[in-house]
Amino acid sequence: MAGAPGPPMTPAADRAQACPCGAGTPFAEHCGPVLDGTPAATAEALMRSRYTAYALLQQGDQRAADHLWRTWHPRTRPEVVEPGPGLRWVGLEVTQTRAGGPQDDHGVVAFVARWTTGEGEHRQDGELVERSDFARRGGRWVYVGALSDEV
Repeated sequence: MAGAPGPPMTPAADRAQACPCGAGTPFAEHCGPVLDGTPAATAEALMRSRYTAYALLQQGDQRAADHLWRTWHPRTRPEVVEPGPGLRWVGLEVTQTRAGGPQDDHGVVAFVARWTTGEGEHRQDGELVERSDFARRGGRWVYVGALSDEV
């Protein structure tokens, strides 16, 4: 679900806008509650909310950084969560899920996240292709890390 970046979300206006994760529903009904602390029901829902947080982080949304920190497994999370300078996340496609449902304790979500940086002749577009590992900890889904393709 690639697309052009929409207008920047502001805390007052973001709730009615389409969710950056591409779910096709308003932010207030999809990733918004998860960013505000409601536990994600599935590993995919958490992954989508984390994508949304990265998209909002570039705009200085502090709840996005808090959400990323809170939903990263303490064994694997970095000391500081910072956006890539000038990077804008512009589209997300979930390509596969394995387990990660409401009754599971582990899940894997594969996705393609598209990004852009720069302007004009300096513009670059790319994508992050990842299979992410998720675990349930204390009743909440957390991101553990990227899985390698090696078996």
